[in-house]
Amino acid sequence: MKPVFLLAPYWMGHFSPERAALFHHNWRLLAASPLEGSPTYCMGKLAAVLAEEVANIRSKDDFPVAIIGDCTLSIGMVAALQRESPDFHLIWFDAHGDFNTLETTPSGFVGGMPLAMICGRGEQTIVKEAGAIVHPETDIILTDGRDLDPEEAVAVANSAITHLSDMSQLLTRPLPEKPVYIHFDVDVLPLAELSAVSYPAAGGPALDTVAQVLARLARTGRVTALSVTLWNPEKDDDGRAEPVVMDLVEHFLKNLLVKVVAVS
Repeated sequence: MKPVFLLAPYWMGHFSPERAALFHHNWRLLAASPLEGSPTYCMGKLAAVLAEEVANIRSKDDFPVAIIGDCTLSIGMVAALQRESPDFHLIWFDAHGDFNTLETTPSGFVGGMPLAMICGRGEQTIVKEAGAIVHPETDIILTDGRDLDPEEAVAVANSAITHLSDMSQLLTRPLPEKPVYIHFDVDVLPLAELSAVSYPAAGGPALDTVAQVLARLARTGRVTALSVTLWNPEKDDDGRAEPVVMDLVEHFLKNLLVKVVAVS
């Protein structure tokens, strides 16, 4: 098994030259034909393209690392993994809940809805067009979700997902005894470490805690895919964002591959 990096440089269904400029020579670049239709239809079709790429990587027993422009593309990851088996656990790292629906959102921002969509809540066009099915809330962990809208917070509290506001709990609690997909939005990091994000949220776990949690998950040998929602390159004036994020990814992969070697 080897990690395969895939860059999806899109923001809310639209190609982003700024995100595409982050391309590395050993990564794959997701290239979709121009799409027409409603915003959610286009996001769904784009997620379907990502799903095909991720499924292809998984079919070769490799490990997909998808660097994505926004969290709606995580639905494509879910669709790809569901082709293998719908029985996996999703661990969602995010400063926000992404658990709004059209009924709860104060802004109407679709990027604040993908986790709810994955659970079958609210607008389902992206899920349908991506080829995904509803994922059980009981198989989802949200951490740290420190910045929730008022009605969104109520929805999270009343849902069956596990909300761990303190990420360090993932260092000690029993971990899922099934395959795991990790979705990591970089805005979960504290602003002192990473300020180049579109929707900054005060607070957050220490960088070392994040690294330890990712390493623990990797060492289970059960993680099957990782997606990372990009920082905002237009706000990365000092160029710090990429090394901070990619160092975490590489730390995770080192622990993942050590576990695979030990098992084999």
